[in-house]
Amino acid sequence: MFVLFCPHCQEKREEEEFGYGGEAFIARPATPEAVDDDVWGDYVFMRKNPKGWHWEMWSHATGCRKIFVVKRNTATNAIAGSWTLTDGRKVYDAEGGSQ
Repeated sequence: MFVLFCPHCQEKREEEEFGYGGEAFIARPATPEAVDDDVWGDYVFMRKNPKGWHWEMWSHATGCRKIFVVKRNTATNAIAGSWTLTDGRKVYDAEGGSQ
């Protein structure tokens, strides 16, 4: 178990209060109607599964119910930070868009 900080509620809560939303900042095809089924399938289903730092989306399911992003180490569950989607995107882009 680990503790997450909800940037909307400004409170730390146990993981059980949150819902995992998957990998964050996945680039949607610019023209989805123009891509083939393989490209669309990769966008919908294929996700990274790194051992180490990873950007994830979470929702505060039992609180404000808003979505935010967390940078978490999947090997240690260490949390580098949590941000609103807008603020998290700025940090993600400043890091070069790397996981």
